[in-house]
Amino acid sequence: MGIAETAKQAKKASIQLGAVKTDAKNNALAEIAKALKQNTDKIVSANKKDLAAAEKSKLAAPLLKRLKFDENKIADVVTGIGSLIKLDDPVGKTLSATELDKGLELYKVSCPIGVIGVIFESRPDALVQISTLCLKSGNAVLLKGGSEAQHTNKILADTIRETCEKAGMPKGWLGLMETRAEVAEILKMDEYIDLLIPRGSNEFVQHIMNNTNIPVLGHAEGICHVYVDGEADLEMAVNIVVDSKCQYVAVCNAAETLLVDEKIAKKFLPKVKAALGERGVDSTPRLRSGQASSPQVEIRGCEKTRSIIDVKPAQEKDWSTEYLDYIISIKVVDGLDEAIEHINRYGSRHTDTIITANKGKAKKFMDLVDSANVFWNCSTRFSDGFRYGLGAEVGISTNKIHARGPVGLEGLVIYKWKLIGSGQIVANYSGNDAKKFTHKKLM
Repeated sequence: MGIAETAKQAKKASIQLGAVKTDAKNNALAEIAKALKQNTDKIVSANKKDLAAAEKSKLAAPLLKRLKFDENKIADVVTGIGSLIKLDDPVGKTLSATELDKGLELYKVSCPIGVIGVIFESRPDALVQISTLCLKSGNAVLLKGGSEAQHTNKILADTIRETCEKAGMPKGWLGLMETRAEVAEILKMDEYIDLLIPRGSNEFVQHIMNNTNIPVLGHAEGICHVYVDGEADLEMAVNIVVDSKCQYVAVCNAAETLLVDEKIAKKFLPKVKAALGERGVDSTPRLRSGQASSPQVEIRGCEKTRSIIDVKPAQEKDWSTEYLDYIISIKVVDGLDEAIEHINRYGSRHTDTIITANKGKAKKFMDLVDSANVFWNCSTRFSDGFRYGLGAEVGISTNKIHARGPVGLEGLVIYKWKLIGSGQIVANYSGNDAKKFTHKKLM
């Protein structure tokens, strides 16, 4: 079946799925979790094929880490599905109610978006998260993962699709794209697809936006910053910097640039250099003994940084680079205003954090930094749908439309207006003797 027919089926299924009751969707989600556990050996076997091919093609180490989908990752996604089941159904909620006149009531009610096309990186866990979020929110979905994960993605998609059909979900609600040519085709399918969510570099997101009439929810790269203010607790700052950079380097919410107030640079920079250089093992959850230790973090610094600690020189391009690796750029700045200016100039509007004991400075930072996620005294790695209590996420939106930041269930619904009358006609509300609207808020 070609991608056009797959999209057509998804559109038909989306209408039916939008009316499926909460209990039925939750039951299907529970069955997905059960099927993933039952098929663990097959899934891991498929993933090993992808890993072997990726290693042979010399895929970068951070991307290999993303690609790995073992028993621990399966256990994690199953736990995530359990959390998703417990969340309220976002569909069918009355957002507002207004009496226009006696017996004429207007309701704003949440509803699914329809068919969502998601193009994501080589992370098989993303396929599970995205598809289950779409199911819970009543949306059909067309998925395209990285070619490096083709065997893993196929068995996951087949498992989820077959399980859902047995659980009574509409046939065709989930489709898997396997080639780049199919991605090019769907960009022209505004008749069937209601929203595209590309996850990748700025260039990739811009390419999608420039070549389709379908609305695009952009998930661009993560050039995230940690700013250590002159009034920061330095021990706290070191811990947050290390976690933001090293807890898991191959993700979009890992810190790439460290900004340091010149007032504390001489005290702080040697401390943070030592901490980043003493990285013994990656603190990623479920690390097993025997795994290779993580490398020391390569530091690239501005001239002021290099006058205090011995590091490689930073180039202009470093300030706008998403490394996804054990590399961090450091710039010494003349206080809060320069830090904010730097972030708004070079950042990707993803996640940025300030470390300070000064509440006023923290408020100014959070008000003026133009990013989807702005933090105070905590790691950038908290920018995540699961950690936000959203169940999971289809991506982190860095643009400014109906959803921003981690996009969970609420970001996958829109609304419709429902007007309930008792024979009213507009003619009675026009002319010299026109009836008056009451516009009374009912909720």
